Amino acid sequence: MIKEIKLPSPGESINEVQISQWLKKDGDYVDKDEEIAEIDSDKATLTLSAEQAGILKILVKEGETVPVGTVACTIDGDAKAPEKKSTAPEKQKDAAVAEKPAEKEKAAPAEKAPAKAGYASGVPSPAADKIMREQQVSAQEVKSTGKDGRITKADVLESMKQKDGVKAPAPAPKTAAVMDSGRNERREKMSMLRKKIAQRLVAVKNETAMLTTFNEADMSNIMNIRKQFKDSFKEKYGVSLGFMSFFTKAVTEAMKSFPAVNARIEGDEIIYHDYADIGIAVSAPKGLMVPVIRNAESMSLAQIEAAIADLAGKARDSKLSMEEMTGGTFTITNGGVFGSMMSTPIINPPQSAILGMHNIVERPVAVNGKVEIRPMMYLAVSYDHRIIDGRESVGFLVKVKQMLEEPVKMLYSGNDPVKQLLGM
Repeated sequence: MIKEIKLPSPGESINEVQISQWLKKDGDYVDKDEEIAEIDSDKATLTLSAEQAGILKILVKEGETVPVGTVACTIDGDAKAPEKKSTAPEKQKDAAVAEKPAEKEKAAPAEKAPAKAGYASGVPSPAADKIMREQQVSAQEVKSTGKDGRITKADVLESMKQKDGVKAPAPAPKTAAVMDSGRNERREKMSMLRKKIAQRLVAVKNETAMLTTFNEADMSNIMNIRKQFKDSFKEKYGVSLGFMSFFTKAVTEAMKSFPAVNARIEGDEIIYHDYADIGIAVSAPKGLMVPVIRNAESMSLAQIEAAIADLAGKARDSKLSMEEMTGGTFTITNGGVFGSMMSTPIINPPQSAILGMHNIVERPVAVNGKVEIRPMMYLAVSYDHRIIDGRESVGFLVKVKQMLEEPVKMLYSGNDPVKQLLGM
């Protein structure tokens, strides 16, 4: 029986998808529930699985954009699986031949044996393929150890490690006669995700009254806390103590005083949220993604760090679901990891504000009338002036700054602990 495999929809509003990569070749035998293709949309990436075992016939080419519900391939379930040839006699023969030279040579250090050749021989896994494309590594350079000869992520990393370890000879200096200009060009079709990002960014600039306000924060106390407790924190909770959890907590507390920052415009109405679903901007291989931490206002620092680690890992492997990327009420982006000193982040619609973190630089600052060297970070909040006034945006950022410089205030909703105790 021939089974038609149709392209599914990653979400309600998605009408078209793109075949990013076929994991199997036309005419291959596939098992039931085996992944056969990767599908891209303007919001998420998902995999296509075989609904029955049989011979695969591909109908839609890689890179082709087609409507949801299109038949991407067929699987002939009546076809028999190819018989696996027994290689036991050959193995015994090879072993007998190999014993003689082995007696003359010293035993070599044990290495991870390459996988047996199979239907997936030389075919990289989705994670491995991404790294190979980014680092321009060919399949011939990688020794595969995965099941049935598949190239795994670890195989690619090991190949790159060995390649980096070999010191290449210094190139001979070029003369003017042999100097090449290197004026090559190449064209790549934009992915659906990249096109959607471009459309959304332009729409934000055209449809919102976006402004940005800046401030700076002394990160001394947070850095001291991380230095003192990072080992015990990781030992207890199994995750590293980073800066993002402090910023997320500071933002959720500051929102209690400035709820408009956590609101959005819908038609002629303003929708306020009594919860904080914080989007964390992550740079993924296929573009910027913003997975969402639900109810961040009620989470501890350890819970926030665990959620960030989980979502960031899924983003890098293109495994985020639609639910994990929609419905955020506020976004935090960290350009500091790339060395950015200052920037004006763009709002993630339909949200009304976004906080930009930047790199931490030791700078001379005035402290109690004296000049001291402190680790400082510039902060930026871009906001929609239609819903957030200047007073609210500046007040919100000052509140965030105060809680970052005095983290204990996060336990008291941003108020002075002594005043909280006295009920003032």
